[in-house]
Amino acid sequence: MGQKLDVLTDKLIDFIEQQKIYFVGTATKDSRVNVSPKGMDSLRVLSPNQVAWLNVTGSGNETAAHVQQQPRMTLMFCAFEGAPLILRLYGTAKLVHRQDPQWNELYRQFHPLPGARQIFVLDIDLVQTSCGMAVPFFDYVEERELLNEWAVKKGDDGIEQYWEQKNQTSLDGLPTHIVEKNI
Repeated sequence: MGQKLDVLTDKLIDFIEQQKIYFVGTATKDSRVNVSPKGMDSLRVLSPNQVAWLNVTGSGNETAAHVQQQPRMTLMFCAFEGAPLILRLYGTAKLVHRQDPQWNELYRQFHPLPGARQIFVLDIDLVQTSCGMAVPFFDYVEERELLNEWAVKKGDDGIEQYWEQKNQTSLDGLPTHIVEKNI
């Protein structure tokens, strides 16, 4: 049924690249646990033990606040079609802002997305698979373009104002550093 590995195999990398959605989990010692769904072709496998995902502007910025205080992160993928599988990637994450030296090199790995605000890089220390036999089948229809449309309509200045108003602290009051690191 399940396996524990130190790195991603070619088969698991192929699985990741076929997924339309994945989930990110983070928390600090004292914060709420945050689990967030991600899509929009925003994840890249950089090596068998490293992945990166492009984070776009949203209503909150919990992951950024958590990772800067406690860099542990879990990514989870589920097979909603084909053979059942759940894949979890455990590791240590770092946050890359637009003004960081690594931004340009990493950002080139992705298709540009409006409202891009951060890139998270996860150094994987454990890969775990489990059966996924209870995960239901779902049919993929299409991407939602609402967030892209919203970000385009706001424009760069509007996005930066949104960061100032809505993205500077987590639900628990932890700083995200979005403004001073990106504007």
